[in-house]
This record gives sequence, C-alpha cells and structure tokens, in this order.
Amino acid sequence: MTLPDAPLSPAGTDRTFQVDLRGLVDLLSHHLYSSPRVYLRELLQNAVDALTARHGLEPSAPAEAFGIRLYADGSVVRVEDDGVGLTEADVHTFLATIGRSSKRAEKIAEQRADFIGQFGIGLLSCFLVADEIHVLSRSARTPDAPAVEWRGRGDGSYTVRTLPASARSRPGTTVTLTPRADAGEWTRPAQVHALARHFGSLLRHPVTFDDGTGGPGAPVNPEPAPWTRTYPTPGSRSRALSAYGEEVFGFTPLDTIELDLPAVGLKGIACVLPEAVPAGRRHGHRVHVKGMLLSEQAEEILPEWAFFVRCVVDAESLRPTASRESLYEDDTLAAVRDALAERLRAWIARAAASDPDLLARFLQAHHLAVKSLAVHDDEILRMLLPWLPFETTDGHCTLDEFARTHRTVLVTSSVEEFRQVAAIASAAGLGVVNGGYTYDRELVHRLPEIRPAVSVADLDPATLTAHLDPVDRETELAAAAYLALARDALAVFDCDVALRTFQPASAPALLMDSREARHERTRSQLAREQEGGLWGDILGALRQEAPRAQLILNQLNPLVRTAVAIDEPELARTSAEALYGQAALLSRRPLRPAESSLINRSFLDLLAHALRKDS
Repeated sequence: MTLPDAPLSPAGTDRTFQVDLRGLVDLLSHHLYSSPRVYLRELLQNAVDALTARHGLEPSAPAEAFGIRLYADGSVVRVEDDGVGLTEADVHTFLATIGRSSKRAEKIAEQRADFIGQFGIGLLSCFLVADEIHVLSRSARTPDAPAVEWRGRGDGSYTVRTLPASARSRPGTTVTLTPRADAGEWTRPAQVHALARHFGSLLRHPVTFDDGTGGPGAPVNPEPAPWTRTYPTPGSRSRALSAYGEEVFGFTPLDTIELDLPAVGLKGIACVLPEAVPAGRRHGHRVHVKGMLLSEQAEEILPEWAFFVRCVVDAESLRPTASRESLYEDDTLAAVRDALAERLRAWIARAAASDPDLLARFLQAHHLAVKSLAVHDDEILRMLLPWLPFETTDGHCTLDEFARTHRTVLVTSSVEEFRQVAAIASAAGLGVVNGGYTYDRELVHRLPEIRPAVSVADLDPATLTAHLDPVDRETELAAAAYLALARDALAVFDCDVALRTFQPASAPALLMDSREARHERTRSQLAREQEGGLWGDILGALRQEAPRAQLILNQLNPLVRTAVAIDEPELARTSAEALYGQAALLSRRPLRPAESSLINRSFLDLLAHALRKDS
C-alpha cells in the first residue's frame, strides 16, 4: 500500500518503505507468475492452509468435515472454506501488510511445514483478474467471534468492517472477486472449473464447484491419488497406475514405477515412455506439494540421464520458490533427486533379472539413455552392457551377440570412419563396431570387464590395409604409369594411391582418411601459409608429421581394371579424380570445397570424353 511522504528527519532515523501496489501487481504478473490463471491456485492454497490450521485447533474432527466450495457464474468468482478464519486484528495484520503471512502467527509458526504457502503474497495475485478483492471471514479460535469484512482495491486502498456473527454462520473465509472485462478468459465458469481440476485434483480436502445453474456442486477431486488407494490384486494396481499415467500424460506407459520416499513424504509414479526421445531432451514432470499442483515442467526432480520417464509426484517436504511454480534448489531436493535416480536404477535391475521381454522393449526404445547411465554406473554397466545394441559390421546387434563371432572387436572413432570401412571390413572377416555415436566407443572399450575372453582395440587403418591382398608383380608394373598420374592428380589432397584386391568386388575404391589426419594436414598447411609470423611459430610448434590419406583401388573391380589400362594422360588423371570423388562421397564425410569442385569437374570431363568418343 502507498504511504504518504514522511517529513524530513534527522540523519540516522529509521523510515518505512513506500510500496506502489499497482507497480507491485505489474511486477507479479510479468515477472513472478507465469499466467493470470495462478490466482485460483493461490486462493485454493490459502483455503487449504486455513483448513490445515483449523485441523490443528480441532485435531479430532475428520478431514471430510471441512471443505472448500468454489462458485463462478460469469459475474463473480467465489472461494469459500471452513478453515481457521481471521479476526479483525488478523485482517489488519495480514491482509493489509504486503509480504506477511498468517502462517507466521505464533501459534502456527511451529507447524509451517504443514502449509503450502510460505510467502504471504498470494492474495495479491487476485489483482491480476480483478480490481477489488472482498474477504468475509470469521475466526474459529474465538467462540462467538464476529464476522470481519475486508475490501482491498487495486489503487492500494482498503476498508475493514466488523459485522454481526450472523453475517457468516460458521467459521471460515469467503473470498469474492468481481472480474475485470479483460479477465474473462480466466474467470468463465468452465475455465474456473478446469483450473480447479488442474491445480487441485490431488488435494486431500473435499473441493466442489458450483456454476450457478442450480445443480448440485460438482466434485473437483472425487478420488484420492491412485497410489494411495487399495486394490484387490497387484495386477489391478498396475493397470490403475498405468491408466492414470495415460490420463495425465497422454501416452500408454511401457511400464510404471512406483515412487515412495517416506523421509520427505513423497509418493507418485514414473511412467516409462514407450518411444525414444531425442538425446538430451528433458521432459518436465508434474510435481504436487501437499496435493496442490506446483509445476508441470519440473525438470530438476530427476537427473539428466532419466529422460526416458515422466513423473507425477506429491511431496510434503519439497520447498517451492516464491512463485510456487518450481522447486527451490537445496539439499533436500538434491537428496530427493538422488533417491529417485536410485529407484529408476532398481527398476532397470529388476527388469534385467526377471522380465527379459520388458527389458528388450525398453532397450529398443531407450538404449541411449541406458548408455549414458552405464558410462557412470558400474552396476548398470555390468548388468546391461552385453544387451545394448550397437551398429556393427554384422548389422545392428548386441555386444553379446557380436562377441560370440568376433573375439577381437575393433571400434572406430567416428561414424564416417565406420562407413568408410564397414563393407570391406565385413568382407575381410573383421569385427568392427561404430564408436562414433555418443558413449559407444567408451562403452565398447569396457566390454572386456564383462567378457574377459574378448579383446577390444581402436581400428587402425593399417590393420584394415593389412587384410587387403596385394596384386601380383606383373599387374603392379602394368599399372605403375597410371598410379603415378593418379598420385600427381591427387597430391593437392595429400593423398597417396595404391592398388590392392579386396571384397566386395563391387567396391571400386576405398578412401582411408581419418578426421585427425585431415585436421593435422590443415594445421600444417596453415603453418606453411603463416611461416615467419606469430601464428606460424605457434602452429609450427604443434606440427607433426601429417599422415596422408590413401586411395586404395580394387583390382577386382572391372571399372578399376579398365581405368589402370588407360594410356591417355589427361583421361587417366580425370578417372583417378572421379574414383577419389566417388570414394569420398561413399565415406559420407563433409566434403571440402576443393573436393566438391573436383567431383563436378571430373564428371563433366568424363561426360565430354564419352560424347566425343560417340561422335
């Protein structure tokens, strides 16, 4: 509320802050709350906390004896509760002082963990949809207490009146809003009912809604949370939890994992997604605090690797932020995150031990998530590494299947390297795994920890070259002139040319060139260009003997046999460039501008030669 300017005082005199209520409401609407719809959540929260305080005064009364009633007919929105209520002194202390909460009262302060709200500013959210808030309350702490009326307005003014007890027949509080014209989107009866269901479906106190048409009030939360109910069989419980997950998230879970952390009063379920999600994409989770929905996008409740589940939980001891739309990052949240991660690990272990069909379906969809977990979790690594799928020269298969055929497993450092060598390595009987995907190379190297009889090594181009058969001396001599022209044509790419025989015969050439080798050649070229300068000295100090690329021509291929017999120098050079370009394309690595130009030029030159020959 805005206070008048204070008179000048001597230096050192304490003064009171002045608060512009309109500016504060604008701050709330644009920076604290995500949407005006939170006004109903704040009213529900205040009502629930009032009921909690009432139960503290009358602990023997059943929870069903006190409830919350909502009313919305398009002209007003009303929230009524049977809670502890307010006295006139409470109204002056709590409703007229920004930032102070009735939950801080001396008799209730020690019970603050029982309350949802902790910040005392929730009522101001009503100014997001209305210019006036009307509160009628009667305290349950004082027998025959009078009713108290408080009217707060958006301009910062308020009035308080004491009314006869008959103005409200029983203890509790009623908050009435007259919506502004621009707030109709959030205050229509159907919307109010939907918001009440959205925020309050798991509240422990009965909540009803009346749209003013004269019918009975519709229950907002007719059933308790599904994990708190009893079921005749474990199967019926599992089906009920799965159905609830489908209702909340819109997909049929592959499985549901019950979550129960008694130390923080957390219960709920984790729904395993039936399909893979992009790596690193994290889904938000639905977090309720004491039954009230806090957030639908609470990523912080689980570790990053757990992107294969979506959770809905209800907790007692998690601490909300001031906006009550996310969780406060503290030691309790960190402990909860670790404990929930352990529950997910335990579920994976149970599936691996007792339900191979479920495990197979899970790994088919979420092997990347499991790989990311296995990198840091030795137990999961030992349990699941043999069953994880990898891309290999035998196709997509598990490491266990692959190791039965190949006692020596070679692993590439990149996807492009695997694509360069896969067909030739397979024909040569070599077992190669694509290690270019996230986590794969690191995991394959740990296979001997699980299967000691298997050895793993990085693929060395020399290893593959050693499995390619040399041509006989006569063939080598006959092709010497062509090979010399080819080496000269491809010298610009630091590429050597060799003639070998290998399967499959349909492959005319193999380009052996690693990413590291290309980077080293690029660095060497920059050093030469910058010779004498500062960068030249730096790059020269880093320079190593740059390994050359190697274009290996396949003598078994008919096209290559025809090419090496060409006696026209220009045509021989063009054919060598075309073979290099085709091999580079098959490697599926990014082409350098010079390589793209070479491919276009060699194609056009060969086309022109063919047309001249036909004419």
